[in-house]
Amino acid sequence: MTCQHCVNAVRTEVGALEGVSSVDVDLVPGGTSTVTVTTSAPLDDAAVTAAVDEAGYEVAGRRP
Repeated sequence: MTCQHCVNAVRTEVGALEGVSSVDVDLVPGGTSTVTVTTSAPLDDAAVTAAVDEAGYEVAGRRP
């Protein structure tokens, strides 16, 4: 991700997943940005990966 438009695309796609209450993005232009998702229930990793992919990006890793 390189700009606020990129951040908004990821927030929109991930935020549309059922149970998501917030999506925060720590933008690192040209590097690996961090996305923190707050939910009311556990999310399916495949659904999150698909949402990020739909926004045009890929998941580089997952933190517990």
